[in-house]
Amino acid sequence: MSRKEAAMRKRNRHVSVWLTDREHDHLKKQAELAGLGIDPFVRNLIQGVNLRPRPPDVYAALLRELSAIGNNANQLAHQANARGEATQGEIDEAVRLIQEAWQLVKDAL
Repeated sequence: MSRKEAAMRKRNRHVSVWLTDREHDHLKKQAELAGLGIDPFVRNLIQGVNLRPRPPDVYAALLRELSAIGNNANQLAHQANARGEATQGEIDEAVRLIQEAWQLVKDAL
């Protein structure tokens, strides 16, 4: 590494730790579960960050779907509030949206 690269580097201390194969496999698995590489995982641990397993990718899609369903239900509520009452069709649609949201959550678990 050149002097310029060393001067630009924020982290200028290297720590080496000897691990057994089992310890190394465990470290790699924990880092993967957190969605991090080994170096950032260890730095977070040192800083006392409470690391949790990364949520499955399907959760992001589920949150988008639930958000869209919530927006639709909110639109129905605004319409009903503007008129002072809800039509049977709006009530049925709201029930359908809630059932769809519940089914999405059950399928994701």
